[in-house]
Amino acid sequence: MLEEILIAGFGGQGVMLMGQLLAYGAIYEGCEVTFFPSYGPEMRGGTANCTVVISDQRIGSPIRNTFTALMAMNQASLAKFEDRVKIGGVLAYNETLIDTPPRRRDVKIVQIPANEIATELGSPQVANMAAMGGLVKVLGIMSLDSLCKGLKRVIPKYRHHLIPLNEEAIRRGMEVVQGNMKAMEG
Repeated sequence: MLEEILIAGFGGQGVMLMGQLLAYGAIYEGCEVTFFPSYGPEMRGGTANCTVVISDQRIGSPIRNTFTALMAMNQASLAKFEDRVKIGGVLAYNETLIDTPPRRRDVKIVQIPANEIATELGSPQVANMAAMGGLVKVLGIMSLDSLCKGLKRVIPKYRHHLIPLNEEAIRRGMEVVQGNMKAMEG
């Protein structure tokens, strides 16, 4: 198993937190993992992306030019990285913030209404967790339990009271994607 995942958005969307959470979740699954962050010139509002490579074998390098999966949190990230998803890969995107959907037809397209879910939960800040839940569900690479264990590692102790809200956002993202997958099958 080898997953090369790029998570991209703008600063302030929690892109790095998503990558770290994915990495810890994979560690709890017993996988080999690398996490490679990349920031634009500004922290908030600038570009941010990270690469997470998950494997059952040793990983030679965290640097990748193409990916098995992309989670695009905004339109600019989709436009910039859409072509770097390998044929047959997964292109997941935050449909709430993306007006022009992907044009690729040789990858699996997954729409996740991340900001919409976060708004329904009363906390716009958990859009990244809704997106993460949807991505993990479609990839099938780890359990909800492993992902939730990772929350205790990536969320600072003084914010641990927010873990249940983050867990709920992850669950909702998973449920939306599960429902969409069943609708596509039936």
